[in-house]
Amino acid sequence: MSELKFGAVLWSQATSWNGFLSAAAEADALGYDSIWTWDHLYAIFGEPDQPIVEGYTALAGLAMGTRHADIGLLVGANTFRNPGLVAKSVVSIDHMSQGRAILGLGGAWFELEHTAFGIDFGSGFGERLDWMDGATAAIRSLLDGESVTSDAGRYHFQDLKLNPTPLREHLPIMIGGSGEKKTLRTVAKYADQWNAFGSPETLAHKDDVLRSHCDDVGRNPEDIERTVGAKILIRDSEAAAVRLLEDLMEHNKTPMDRIAEDETFWIGTAEQIAERMVAYRQVGFHTFLVEMPSPYDRETMHALIEVVKPAVASA
Repeated sequence: MSELKFGAVLWSQATSWNGFLSAAAEADALGYDSIWTWDHLYAIFGEPDQPIVEGYTALAGLAMGTRHADIGLLVGANTFRNPGLVAKSVVSIDHMSQGRAILGLGGAWFELEHTAFGIDFGSGFGERLDWMDGATAAIRSLLDGESVTSDAGRYHFQDLKLNPTPLREHLPIMIGGSGEKKTLRTVAKYADQWNAFGSPETLAHKDDVLRSHCDDVGRNPEDIERTVGAKILIRDSEAAAVRLLEDLMEHNKTPMDRIAEDETFWIGTAEQIAERMVAYRQVGFHTFLVEMPSPYDRETMHALIEVVKPAVASA
């Protein structure tokens, strides 16, 4: 089995900065391997008009407020920023964090925030994924210390280089998404980490597609870390965990009927959560990125590291 890893993904909506940073510091002290947050400008659960922390600003704060865990966006919205600026920003965060940055990237999906901020949303998913593929190619070259010139497509660069370069010898790129034709091909070409959602059966199929793309582009599929996302809440009984979920969704102004069909919420006892994770490990997903709604349940945060992780590791 590959190494079992846990990451904490702190919702950046409906929170204060002090509450957000305090939760990140606790996750860091508990031994989470990575700490992430969203890259959104409006709240994505419940009412859009809720407080939300901007992604790269948050990462800069996490770089100084944590000591051990890797940090990144799950995932950065490619539409928001010029990819040269993205690479420059992440290298700065890598230096602030003493070499702990990960560059997360996705095609973006939330049209409302694009409209509100006047950001080009493109003609559809296909075009945005084409943009992301081109951006990721440029970013990988820049992170590797190369010069980039491009006068075709969406992005135009002239002898662009980064100085300083990352502290990490190979700063990882995380790609989020599971589109079989475009996203997984970008993962195969450039990603060091891949994040996906779905059942073990669904992700086993997506993994097969990724392996096919890796064959096409000459990439070793074992060089890509598979990560699965889930929203986990733990209590001594499933009923108590459901009550906690109801309280957290009320805080995030999200009616329960809006998440009734969302299978990414894993709610139950530590034993139930461990059993679910074992099923994912059996299909090759060994890193679990756990979304944590504000105000960040500390009991769940502790139980995942102190109870669930040892149980999954020994299964």
